Amino acid sequence: MTDTKQHWEKVFSTKLPEEVSWTEAVPLTSLSLIHNTGVSKMAPIIDIGGGDSKLVDNLLAEGYTDVTVLDISGEALKRAKARLGNAAAKVQWIESDIKSFIPSRAYAVWHDRAAFHFLTEESDIKRYAETVSEFASPHLIIATFSESGPEKCSALPVSRYNEQGMFNVFGKHFNLINSFAENHITPFNTIQNFRFNLFAHKLA
Repeated sequence: MTDTKQHWEKVFSTKLPEEVSWTEAVPLTSLSLIHNTGVSKMAPIIDIGGGDSKLVDNLLAEGYTDVTVLDISGEALKRAKARLGNAAAKVQWIESDIKSFIPSRAYAVWHDRAAFHFLTEESDIKRYAETVSEFASPHLIIATFSESGPEKCSALPVSRYNEQGMFNVFGKHFNLINSFAENHITPFNTIQNFRFNLFAHKLA
């Protein structure tokens, strides 16, 4: 087991949702951006680093039928499955480190809220960009910490981005449709500034 996987398994086996900063009762911004893509309810959507996020709950409730959740932590996925109950069978679950993930299909919406910014090595960032250029077709939604956001999360260093920084990573294959900063209020009432980004593949 890698150190990174060990770290996240410990987090999700020892902390409740209200004890970690990224928890959202309803992921309104992510849902809005997915709605803005205009994809059909049958379109394949993947949530990278979804963990036990409630994005999947909301997508299923809205009638989306092809949802995949990827996370490095089996404990996180186990919690999400337990919360969903019988509805968990409608979801594709993938336990994998995004740094070594090779998709078996393309996704109409590739959504990543706060997994990408844990990549701090240039080689890992470049590989991620290459992966989404091949398998995110046509929509890519990524949220990271902004330049005003925290320098660490869950005791791990993160990469922070402004609009130009996001374009520098993904602009070769994607058009940047929208980029905006937004404050996230954590369960313990602190503020984290995020940058949400919506891209469209140039070949779509």
